[in-house]
Amino acid sequence: MATVSLRLGDLVWGKLGRYPPWPGKIVNPPKDLKKPRGKKCFFVKFFGTEDHAWIKVEQLKPYHPHKEEMIKINKGKRFQQAVDAVEEFLKKAKSKDQDLTIPESSTVKGMVAGTMAGFKWQPSVSEPVKDGDPHFHHFLLSQTEKPAVCYQAITKKLKVCEEETGSTSIQAADSTAVNGSITPTDKKIGFLGLGLMGSGIVSNLLKMGHTVTVWNRTAEKCDLFIQEGARLGRTPAEVVSTCDITFACVSDPKAAKDLVLGPSGVLQGIRPGKCYVDMSTVDADTVTELAQVIVSRGGRFLEAPVSGNQQLSNDGMLVILAAGDRGLYEDCSSCFQAMGKTSFFLGEVGNAAKMMLIVNMVQGSFMATIAEGLTLAQVTGQSQQTLLDILNQGQLASIFLDQKCQNILQGNFKPDFYLKYIQKDLRLAIALGDSVNHPTPMAAAANEVYKRAKALDQSDNDMSAVYRAYIH
Repeated sequence: MATVSLRLGDLVWGKLGRYPPWPGKIVNPPKDLKKPRGKKCFFVKFFGTEDHAWIKVEQLKPYHPHKEEMIKINKGKRFQQAVDAVEEFLKKAKSKDQDLTIPESSTVKGMVAGTMAGFKWQPSVSEPVKDGDPHFHHFLLSQTEKPAVCYQAITKKLKVCEEETGSTSIQAADSTAVNGSITPTDKKIGFLGLGLMGSGIVSNLLKMGHTVTVWNRTAEKCDLFIQEGARLGRTPAEVVSTCDITFACVSDPKAAKDLVLGPSGVLQGIRPGKCYVDMSTVDADTVTELAQVIVSRGGRFLEAPVSGNQQLSNDGMLVILAAGDRGLYEDCSSCFQAMGKTSFFLGEVGNAAKMMLIVNMVQGSFMATIAEGLTLAQVTGQSQQTLLDILNQGQLASIFLDQKCQNILQGNFKPDFYLKYIQKDLRLAIALGDSVNHPTPMAAAANEVYKRAKALDQSDNDMSAVYRAYIH
């Protein structure tokens, strides 16, 4: 593509990372935002959003010459709203100059919208664009040792850093250039379960151009996704029979078994070659049983529970722990890239379930300790806010710590990760320890505190509501 001369004030189509092309305007950046070193780039304010970013010149196209092309290949309400915003801007510009200033507090939050098929950007000579997502890495067990490449998030100004991995067992096996993009699989995707986690996952699958059929026990939860382009499945069996790969994300072992073995369940739709990916957090025995019945019908099975919360699910930043059919894991590549920042392949079925329970055991125990510390501060006459400030300046500082403490201080327990589910995971983790005669006294103590919180009708609140078990 011939080089196009761009300047301040030009309307453009900007391509950022895995996100689809979006209309914007080249503007002056905030005074405190420095221009990245290296290649020539412009600061772009995107229409219809609060998003803005430094975009390399090779990832920009003039607005008017490519308008019809972009409209044909991009779908979705928010994309159309962005185009409408451009047209409204042009109308106003005819009578009055319009200056789009950037609020300095704005952050890049992620853009929506449809398929990117057929849209190609000019790669630079020194940085060829590879397939895949710049913020996503596959991790495979037992790989040979070699350097891993780490890409920081967009909000860190797309700075690329390289770091050596000290591990010989977990190794980055796939990464992409900063301006790469997800190429959605041509396989038909099914998704069962639209709860806190499933809703965000499906939203990101659709945004990245996947063809998705959805089902949920409460059918009205499907409506929003139907409006965004998903198809509706009447039963789990129908979804599995009409899709190539079907994902499921439900609450507990009983729900996972009922979904597969119940009336009009997954098993009734399984045929040779059909693929089933269970993303629920369950115990290893449950997932092994489900794998056996799926494979017995000629199907392929992968367990892929996710670490994260509702916000991370919405942002497509989950951590995926997978085990089972290695080929199916690779077939799910574009889906995992759409929903997560990292995936690990952990070997045989059951390994991912065990690892997920251990991760959540640590998280749940930590949350209970946070609540215990805040209440102890209160009853000894210490400031809870000061305690949080001190913790945030030390080695324990983390987004999790800050968010959960803020929930408690503000009395806001809107669920981001249900208390009843973290208690379920603690219970299953304790059982896992018992199965190998390994003591888990810290988890057992935390579990009792969560059980008390549940008795106080906190089950449907966020896990941070465990705090109330200490004050009642």
